[in-house]
Amino acid sequence: MNASIPQNIPQYLAQVRDALAGADPAVVQDALYDAEEHLRAELAANPGVPESELLRRIATSYGSPEEVAAIYRDAEVTVSRAMRAPAPPARRTLAGRFFGVAADPRTWGALFYMLLSLVTGVFYFAWTAIGVSLSLGLSLLVVGVFFIVFFVGTTRLLSLVEGRIVEALLGVRMPRRPAYPHRHLPLLKRIGQMFTDARTWSTLLYFVLMLPLGLVYFAIAVAGLSVSLGLVAGPVVALFIDGVQTGLYLDGSLIIPAGIAFPFALLLGVVGLFATLHLARGIGALHGRVAHRLLVPGGADVAEVAPQAASAAAPAGAPAVA
Repeated sequence: MNASIPQNIPQYLAQVRDALAGADPAVVQDALYDAEEHLRAELAANPGVPESELLRRIATSYGSPEEVAAIYRDAEVTVSRAMRAPAPPARRTLAGRFFGVAADPRTWGALFYMLLSLVTGVFYFAWTAIGVSLSLGLSLLVVGVFFIVFFVGTTRLLSLVEGRIVEALLGVRMPRRPAYPHRHLPLLKRIGQMFTDARTWSTLLYFVLMLPLGLVYFAIAVAGLSVSLGLVAGPVVALFIDGVQTGLYLDGSLIIPAGIAFPFALLLGVVGLFATLHLARGIGALHGRVAHRLLVPGGADVAEVAPQAASAAAPAGAPAVA
């Protein structure tokens, strides 16, 4: 246990943050939120006990700041490894590496995210555009102040929702709890911190960028899948439908007979399909880094987790991380 026992909750949380130095910022955010929730609940349940004495007791039950940090570090590694899909066997051949992308769950998660991004991108952009416009228009009125606070607060909640989508589909560790609220500060100072927090403005930037990115992602996914699957299905369908010309024709003249065109189209479609999967996997990895950078406080380093790892273990006595 740390020789310097914290005398109040802010000191305890500061020591947890220091002990987690170097960890993924998303893990730090979750640990701070869970720790404060537990400490505040203990204070409410023991109104007559001095805060310093209660923290001394909590250090033996919930854990010292160093112990809490160690548990979160270990839990993050353990859960990530336990829930990660078994690694496919090493593929040394070029063909094995090329076609093996279909066995990676991240590939399909990224492909689904690209298709979903059109909907989320339009929604995020519309929410941001409407919110900013109304905030500026109502800024001279008293009601405008309340609307601005509401808009910024909901934007931060939406960033948490987007983070869960990114983690589930792209496998990048994102916060599973809201930002540490600094509840020891007065309400007005906490509201002021939302506006001085760089993450608030980087989140708005992310939401604006999601519209063009969503359009590009959706177009790439749809074009790649439709062209590839069309090339694969076309020759097969033509064989079973009467009246369909077989082969490649130009101005009514047969250029390439069906015996050559069909296998070539089938091969091109299969290669195009797996090339689209590789592209989706790469776009997913790149977008995950962008999301981590803009949506997580201090999110410079990306920690990848398994797509199935939607929850992480928390210290004993702490609220479960959902």
